Order: sequence, then C-alpha cells, then structure tokens
Amino acid sequence: MAILLHEENLYSRSRIYATDIQEKVLTAAKQGRFPAERIPEYSRNYLDAGGKSSFSDYFIVKGDEAIFDPELTQNVSFLLHNLATDHSFQEFNFILCRNVLIYFNKELRNRVHNLLFESLCTLGILSLGENESLYFTSHEMDYRNLHCGYQKIRD
Repeated sequence: MAILLHEENLYSRSRIYATDIQEKVLTAAKQGRFPAERIPEYSRNYLDAGGKSSFSDYFIVKGDEAIFDPELTQNVSFLLHNLATDHSFQEFNFILCRNVLIYFNKELRNRVHNLLFESLCTLGILSLGENESLYFTSHEMDYRNLHCGYQKIRD
C-alpha cells in the first residue's frame, strides 16, 4: 500500500493503519524484512499490480533477507486490533481487509461487516479478498460493486 501511494505521489498526504490481533505479526511488519527467496514472487506481484518502477527500488538485500526502505513505514501506524471484539477507532477512506473473513462463521462475519461499515466514510472503498464479498450481509445494499472492491454509497 505504501509503494502504491508513493508511486501516485500520495504517500506524504496519507496515513496507513496496519492492524492485527497478534503483536508478533505487527512486530515483524514493523521491521520491514522478508526472506530474500520471496523476491521473485513479490516482484511478479508488484508488476502484476501495475507497479511503475522496479520492485527492487524499494528494498536492499542483506544476507538472506530483504529490508524495505524505512521511508515506506514513516506514515504507517502498527496497531493491535481485534475485529471480533474491538470497535472502530477511525473513519477511513479505504479499508483493505483481505483473506480474514473466510475464517469466520456467519455471525462473526456480519459483526465484522458492521465494523467495517461504521469505519468507512461515505464514498470510501472497501477491498476484500477474492473469496470474500458483501453478498448476504445486512450491508449488501449500502455499497456499489466496483471491479476492485465496494464503494460505500450510504450511511
């Protein structure tokens, strides 16, 4: 997300909230390191997603690790947040919630959809994983389907 915003000259005006239920996941993300063996896969993903430069412009390799440019985390807040029990803590223009809802039962999925709905500003975009949707939720009619996600059209 930081790379996308950087390439669109929006990063300096953005704030990214990276949340997870596990502190160890957040700690690892803050370090901005990943196994160097994943570089070919991540490079393909970057290009497939429309990257404008070279993925290698955003990291250096040290030994068997790749380390992201620290500037990519300047505008990122890493926060503990539990989708099952916590409430909204901010109003967002864009929410990326990928490959989480597939692990929840119907009741918990509906609770999370309510949380996402409350957290998203009108005309904001919600992006879910390719096996996740708003269909059969209480908010199905509150969004417009886009090719990249859903746009909230009413409060």
